[in-house]
Amino acid sequence: MPSDLAPLDVVAFLWFIASWVGFTIIQDHLLRGRQGVNQHLKIVRRHWMEQMLQRENRIMDSQLFGHTMHSCTFFASTNMLVLAGLVGSFGAIEHAHDLVSGLSFTAKTSRQIFEYKLLLMVGIFTFGFFKFTWALRQYNYCCALIGSAPAAPVPHDAMKVMAEAIGDALTLAVTSLNGGMRSYYFALAVLAWVVGPLSFMLATTGIIVVLTRRQAFSATEKVIRIQTDRLEQTSLKKQ
Repeated sequence: MPSDLAPLDVVAFLWFIASWVGFTIIQDHLLRGRQGVNQHLKIVRRHWMEQMLQRENRIMDSQLFGHTMHSCTFFASTNMLVLAGLVGSFGAIEHAHDLVSGLSFTAKTSRQIFEYKLLLMVGIFTFGFFKFTWALRQYNYCCALIGSAPAAPVPHDAMKVMAEAIGDALTLAVTSLNGGMRSYYFALAVLAWVVGPLSFMLATTGIIVVLTRRQAFSATEKVIRIQTDRLEQTSLKKQ
């Protein structure tokens, strides 16, 4: 442990880890029903797959699916570029440390602590890379599920079961994609650590507030919730 590592730095780091892990667990595993954008979209994807199974021409569905896979591929490629830049910066770590330490608004730390902060950034983007590539593989699995779906018309009971299974598989892929994108947000919080531990904690808290607002209190959430309610009502009337 570096001798100049302040207790507040340790507290800020623990707050960062607890915030990220806690938000992920709550958002991806504990929330159910109609408690946020991601939960609404689980229902929307099921309805999408139901409509897909009723269509004879599924070109539009293939195009929409290809668009989401393209987004995942883009983030995975970008993540690799960021990782390459971070790893390459270790070759000029002395210059980078002097440059950051020379700024008037940054906290003056030893080179060892600066290296640890840089390693944390590398760890975050490595985690993001694994999330993006796993999401991409899951999208490929979804392609197989969609490709194996029988041609329309599909019996109602079989359609419901298939739509739920394919929708759940697609949700798992999107969840991994969201986890990778979330790493970008929290990497921004780590950047605030060069200013000081208090800035690090404030940035982490700010990220949680922003993500929570977008998921549960944004205008987008309201629009998606209304559309989800309409889809559910329409489905009940058909039954």
